[in-house]
Amino acid sequence: MITSMTSSISKKALWLAPLSAAMLLLAACNNSSTPTENTDATATSDAPLHIKIATESSYKPFSYTDADGKLIGYEIELVDALCAQMKAECEVISQDWDGLIPGLNAQKFDAAIAGMSITPERKEVVEFSDPYFHTGIILIGKKGDDISVDGLKGQPVASQYLQEKHADSDIKLYDTQDNAYLDLTSGRVRAMMSDKVTGIDWLKTEAGKDYEVKGQEISTSDDAMGIAFRKGDPLVAKFNKALAELKDNGTYDQITGSYFGTSSTAAAQQAVATEGVKEVVVVDDGNVDANAVIAKEEQAETATN
Repeated sequence: MITSMTSSISKKALWLAPLSAAMLLLAACNNSSTPTENTDATATSDAPLHIKIATESSYKPFSYTDADGKLIGYEIELVDALCAQMKAECEVISQDWDGLIPGLNAQKFDAAIAGMSITPERKEVVEFSDPYFHTGIILIGKKGDDISVDGLKGQPVASQYLQEKHADSDIKLYDTQDNAYLDLTSGRVRAMMSDKVTGIDWLKTEAGKDYEVKGQEISTSDDAMGIAFRKGDPLVAKFNKALAELKDNGTYDQITGSYFGTSSTAAAQQAVATEGVKEVVVVDDGNVDANAVIAKEEQAETATN
């Protein structure tokens, strides 16, 4: 059973609010602290695990809040299933994105699931579970604006990817993804990098109707999402085991398919074969690639053109 608690600020910008060097240093310092003795999450007795998990909740459809302020979304349902598989008692709380890794290493919570890409920099200060989702990166700009990834020098753009790869761009950082969308629609930034799934989801909204994907998906090796833990935490092995079991018993495919339409390698391949989709890029067995997520949208567009 998961209990959801939301903070006064319950939003997120994963590609839009990267860890600064100072934050990484803080996280590394916090990582050196000794975990609290005999904590519920690391106890080895037969008693149920008590695990506090943080998320940052404006990353639809992964983690967000409904009209009543309740945490919902793909990651929330996945955590619910993982905890049920482990017979653990879990509490999910909302946390500002910038505080996820520092708060984790300061032992404010035991894990963080927030669409967090597994990058070499983050692996220096936290340990990740096996990937539970794969995505890609897209550039979003206003319809009719002739802008591309190769033409962003000096342009105001929000993106972690550009922070690392395009130092000559005017990078804008945000504490919430909603604030990044507001700056895009108000013209304070010219374009925005987003992960593929959330970006396409936003383009379907009223606010995103005048915007579109610019160019092709950007290739990056940092496209796998994992659950973050403190280094050396035995919870990593427990969650990996539970995730593997959910994939084996079909629960993972059921949850993922309910949000994204296609849920596995087999389903993605079937989408290509039966729906006339031009391309669905499939990653390793049991993991979902974001191209499979938009298979139905591509098929619908093909049918109407």
